[in-house]
Amino acid sequence: MDLLTELSNATNSEKAQQMEKYMRDQFPFFGIPAPERKKIFQAYMKTIDSITIDWDFVEGCWKKEQREWQYIAIDYLIRLKKQLIISDIPRLKQLITTKSWWDTVDGLDELLGYLALQNPEVEKLMLDWSQDENIWVRRVAINHQLLRKNRTNTILLKQILCNNLNDTEFFINKAIGWSLRDYSKTNPEWVRQFIQTHKEHMAPLSIREASKYI
Repeated sequence: MDLLTELSNATNSEKAQQMEKYMRDQFPFFGIPAPERKKIFQAYMKTIDSITIDWDFVEGCWKKEQREWQYIAIDYLIRLKKQLIISDIPRLKQLITTKSWWDTVDGLDELLGYLALQNPEVEKLMLDWSQDENIWVRRVAINHQLLRKNRTNTILLKQILCNNLNDTEFFINKAIGWSLRDYSKTNPEWVRQFIQTHKEHMAPLSIREASKYI
């Protein structure tokens, strides 16, 4: 199965314009809706040996022009995330910091979260990342524990969030709010206390997002 042929055949110029506008005209698109793209990806996965991660495939997708290629690379890595090892983290960081925008970065944070949950030593790295000069690396650190519920490391979460208070960057403040909002579904009192303690240093956006369910 030739992915380029399948994606090209599914091109929709009208939807491509809409997608490009939504992403502030930073990336060109084929214009393939997510459900259709995932069907193409699933059909492709049936034709290949998926036992180990083919990093040449991933990095090749990342270099291609249309944004759907990067989405396919993320879908591929998520499908094979059990094959990820700590030594793959520099490769993941390279993806995070290349063609960076919230759409790909928020797909990649699941992979770092998986690695950190399986390998506690990665938590120290996430703490380091929370102070990185690159906002997208910091965003991954902030959000890497999403959906963990009772498995959330609250000590680490607090440290990472505190490292990013008093920030003016929209995507950082949004991430702080999302991280707190997600954990509030499990432990609303912890989130209330965090907001109460740190509200003078939190952006209104973070407080608004964090308070949605409490």
